[in-house]
Amino acid sequence: MTAIRITEPRSQLSVTALLLPEKAPENAAFLKAYLGTPRVVPGIHAMWTGPEISCPVPAADLEGQPYARPLPAENATLTPQPGDIVLSYVPPRMWGGNPNAIFDIGLYYGQGARLLFPIGWLAGSVVAQVRAEERDRFAAACGVIRRNGACDVTFSLVEV
Repeated sequence: MTAIRITEPRSQLSVTALLLPEKAPENAAFLKAYLGTPRVVPGIHAMWTGPEISCPVPAADLEGQPYARPLPAENATLTPQPGDIVLSYVPPRMWGGNPNAIFDIGLYYGQGARLLFPIGWLAGSVVAQVRAEERDRFAAACGVIRRNGACDVTFSLVEV
């Protein structure tokens, strides 16, 4: 089974999230293609969605890539649960006229999350879930990131 290893050294974040290709096939395929090589993605605590570390995929990582195409909402949610890894897709020009599509990997670590943005409600795809036994450690590390500010999160594929 394919999983995503998620790490960030300052917070001691180090967890494994199991991919859900049977529930979110196109979104899981995007992550598998994107993470074909380990990636370091800027992360910051979300402002609008609650207990989330938001990791927007850099535009440079998307340019000319076959995986950078519109994604459907699969295994969709408006209220992510602790441990959910949510891939959100925002079409070009939807958010503030930005000409680029936005692909955001959301790390949801606590209760009360919601996918309500300044542009309105936007369903995201639950594409992976942090293992149950790692969720307390996940939440603690995400709390450290919240207090410390911006960071670099490393994502890599692993087989479990």
